[in-house]
Amino acid sequence: MALIDCRFYSEVLGLSTAMTVILPQRTATQIGMTNTQFGELHPTLYLLHGYSDDHTIWLRRTSIERYAAPLGLAVVMPQVDHSFYTDMAYGKKYWTFLSEELPQIARSFFPLSAAREDNFVAGLSMGGYGAFKWALRRPDAFAAAASLSGVLHVARRADAAPDGDEYALRRPFKLIFGEEKVTGTDNDLLCLLDRLDRADGPKPMLYQCCGTEDFLYEDNAAFRDACRRTSLALTYEEGPGNHDWGYWDAKIKDVLAWLPLRTR
Repeated sequence: MALIDCRFYSEVLGLSTAMTVILPQRTATQIGMTNTQFGELHPTLYLLHGYSDDHTIWLRRTSIERYAAPLGLAVVMPQVDHSFYTDMAYGKKYWTFLSEELPQIARSFFPLSAAREDNFVAGLSMGGYGAFKWALRRPDAFAAAASLSGVLHVARRADAAPDGDEYALRRPFKLIFGEEKVTGTDNDLLCLLDRLDRADGPKPMLYQCCGTEDFLYEDNAAFRDACRRTSLALTYEEGPGNHDWGYWDAKIKDVLAWLPLRTR
């Protein structure tokens, strides 16, 4: 595999930003690694970070490079700050950056396939929310999406009443979503599920997992139940686990095994 720390300028954000990229490389003599490359254009996983992290974290906390190597899979890990992958009310337009500019830039730099069947998105915590929002709003762009311990009921947390248990978490959401309610908008995953279920056209496969000791377990149960009321294909897994890297390092291997890669 080739590992690239890519610094580039974003016209949408109006600043220099970064992404970490892993590219397939076919090798015959590398000790301890099985590297595979299929064709000239690589299938691609956009792998999204959580709220307290950045574009380097998946590489630092898991063995994603080693896991992806035998699959011939490129992995693109962008930096999005605390944005919840949203055009922030008081901040940068990270949704536009993610969903429009980033794929174009990445494909102009690297030999990545633009075919829907070769594109996937996954993430943890805030990144799980981002992955599902991207796939549900742009089902034409992705064959599959995965959430690991995702913040999947953002509307409940962002719209919490001042005397509610979730109100302490409401404050940073004001910078992201502003004063308007999230429920029923393009940032509400449950609304997006219902909208996509009623729409014509392709629908991505979904994979969702969460540890039963995770503080986001109820959010995940709510999304799971809502998704099961739709026609979307959902693979759901739960079991012992908390909101930590031991869990995510194990589960990202399950995600990679689940991806519908044409090159397997």
